[in-house]
Amino acid sequence: MKQLTFHELQSYLALKYKEGRNSSALFMKLVEEIGEVAEVLNQLEGRKANSGNTSLEKELVDVIHYVVAIASINDIDLTEAIFNKDTQAAMKYNQSPNLEEFILAQHR
Repeated sequence: MKQLTFHELQSYLALKYKEGRNSSALFMKLVEEIGEVAEVLNQLEGRKANSGNTSLEKELVDVIHYVVAIASINDIDLTEAIFNKDTQAAMKYNQSPNLEEFILAQHR
């Protein structure tokens, strides 16, 4: 099974978008992709006629791509940011385990 880290994806997208794209342009693409996720969900859940060309998987991958690209060109370490945000949320909402504890338990 292939594995991919945020660091690897961010390095790849930093190379891909090192020139010619800015956060605003990538954000506009992200919004477009989020709209496409909404369309697919509406079709899958019967609120709209199914066009036969629905792929929630592909649309979610597109959303992740643009989120990670925006983080990448803004020098945001998503791995670190996710751990920090999760730790704060776990304390705020008194949740256990937090993400770091969960991962450590998986590797025991």
